[in-house]
Amino acid sequence: MTRSDADVAREYGPFPGVEKIHGVSFDGRHVWFASGDRLNELDPAGGEVLRSIAVPAHAGTAFDGKHLYQIAEDRIQKLDPETGTVLATIPAPGGGGDSGLTWAEGSLWVGQYRDRKIHQIDPQTGRTLRTIESNRFVTGVTWVDGELWHGTWEGEESELRRVDPVSGEVRESLLMPAGTGLSGLESDGGELFFCGSGDKSTIRAVRRPPRA
Repeated sequence: MTRSDADVAREYGPFPGVEKIHGVSFDGRHVWFASGDRLNELDPAGGEVLRSIAVPAHAGTAFDGKHLYQIAEDRIQKLDPETGTVLATIPAPGGGGDSGLTWAEGSLWVGQYRDRKIHQIDPQTGRTLRTIESNRFVTGVTWVDGELWHGTWEGEESELRRVDPVSGEVRESLLMPAGTGLSGLESDGGELFFCGSGDKSTIRAVRRPPRA
């Protein structure tokens, strides 16, 4: 396993009226972040919040290319990003203990915080297709170029981890600055990860390590 300090490219916020960041996603142009009672659309170029959707937003957020998915306590809601209309609802695998959420390979991937697991689930039914174990709390999850990454945050330490998608073995670790939290994680599909700061009203853009 390789370990290095996270290279923080930019920090967004703090955002007025936002106490905590609960989930983060990216729709190809804009960052979406969950803040408890609403989803917020952030322009990563300018750093401004463009608009908000009033919807329960207690944990992870995902985007499938057309729709948003948002964990709301013990369920996952599928949303129209233009109107905020809830189109469908499926049960969350953790029944309220879920954290991260992302979309990849036609499935939703759900992080379970205290159970230290990542579930691949059917987006239509919520049925669990497979489960990957972690040895730390899972606070966010994302895929990029076939790599599975998840966030952790325990005590005063947080990090981004690239893990084997079958065994869960840690392959690479990016240590976040000391004393910072990590809640919500999403790749931009390229060089950046967007990371929520947990109990602070900020989002960090972290550079993904280059590949040989």
